[in-house]
Amino acid sequence: MRTICLSLAISALMASSAGAAIIDWQAELQRCRELRGSVAPLLQAGEGISAVGRSNRSVRRCIWIQRMAVRKKIPGAENW
Repeated sequence: MRTICLSLAISALMASSAGAAIIDWQAELQRCRELRGSVAPLLQAGEGISAVGRSNRSVRRCIWIQRMAVRKKIPGAENW
């Protein structure tokens, strides 16, 4: 019984990871550059990136995308 449960759990995990979305890094980085341009006035006004990020889901995603792209050494990636 345990082996059946274990095999079902493993197959469920494998199926969920196989269906994971592939990230189009260049498109995501371009979207983040555009978003960064719209957030720049807030940053120049003295708001920190963490304060801006907490208020906007897309900014948080861009921060994550930027960090991952820098880690993976994707061309065009830069730190915020």
